[in-house]
Amino acid sequence: MGDGPRGSGPEQNGGPPLPRVPLPRGAAEDGPPLPSPLPATAPTLDHLTLKSLLGAWALSACSAEETAAVETHLTDCATCAEEAVRLRDAVGLLRSEDSLDLDPLLRARVLENCLGRRPARIPVPEWAGPYDAETARLDALLRDLGPGDWAAPVVLEWHSGARRASVADVIGHLTAVDGLIGAALGENAALGADAPRDPTERTIEYWRRTGSRSGGEVREEWREQGHTLLRTVSFAGRSAGGLDVSYGDFELPLRDAFVDRAFECWIHAGDIAEAVDYPYEPPAPRHLNAMLDLTARLLPIALAGRRRAGLATSPARWVEAGTPGRSVHLELEGDGGGNWFIPLDSPAAVGSKAGSVAQVALEATEFCQLAAGHREPEELAVGQAGDRQAIRDVLAATASLSRM
Repeated sequence: MGDGPRGSGPEQNGGPPLPRVPLPRGAAEDGPPLPSPLPATAPTLDHLTLKSLLGAWALSACSAEETAAVETHLTDCATCAEEAVRLRDAVGLLRSEDSLDLDPLLRARVLENCLGRRPARIPVPEWAGPYDAETARLDALLRDLGPGDWAAPVVLEWHSGARRASVADVIGHLTAVDGLIGAALGENAALGADAPRDPTERTIEYWRRTGSRSGGEVREEWREQGHTLLRTVSFAGRSAGGLDVSYGDFELPLRDAFVDRAFECWIHAGDIAEAVDYPYEPPAPRHLNAMLDLTARLLPIALAGRRRAGLATSPARWVEAGTPGRSVHLELEGDGGGNWFIPLDSPAAVGSKAGSVAQVALEATEFCQLAAGHREPEELAVGQAGDRQAIRDVLAATASLSRM
């Protein structure tokens, strides 16, 4: 390259003026740092306009201002947030180099990110959070099913029995039993007010009435019912948590019933995932902990029922209600785990470390599989110390909590 003038002088060797062509730009890192761009401000747009921008937002085709407006709106509007996740999922399918097995936690992560920046104006109650997350994860799995997958065989197992069903049947089962919450809230459940309250009888009745429906129709009914339940309790506020939900021969407070339904949703989602060879992970640790806590609180009642039926082997002692008695220290390991002290002598007694006569340790998700009737006590890798009869009674009571 020569060292002659570069368009800065009027002439070269008496010739015509050189054009004033600017020099090539150097690399950005070779010059002074550029000023940081100003943060985009979100313009004021109405709901319909923001909704119409979701497709462009999913394709990253919005301006900075429009992007800011849409993402601000997603922290307040659950409907648009859900639609945004679906559109982002669809965009992901256009990328052929990526796996078509979408991450079932994607929706939960997007919503958690949005709500972490600014809480929704009408938030879902904390005790309904596990149900919200587990139904969303199952819905992501169902969205990926092919037409033939809905007929894939699934074995529904519980401690006292098993039944062969299809994927569509399993979703129908969830719809039928979730409808018990709707009945307690005064919502029009899929089966109507005259349907049985016992979960098994209710499921069989649902299958009888809807046996010819397609998988897509079954999914849509289950999905819409779940959204209705969450909307209802979100608008009802904290006061709704104390309502009782009848399961026929027992009742649960509404807040516990939502955790119970989240637990069953996860268990049956795992059954479906196994049937169609789909990857599926345990719940988030805080949601798993809520499921474990509910199970631990139900154990004294289940244990008392087994004693009345002559099925318990450890001797019982009389304990005044509200006072400490003999306990089994239940140590559940892994994410979401913890320590619980299960009273042995009466559901009204107080479990305590001081009254522990035995300790049992096992992995948290294995304990859940036991409570779901998917494992037998003898199959578990359990650490044991102390009164072995008491430990056997607690593990057997855990298995007896399972139902269809």
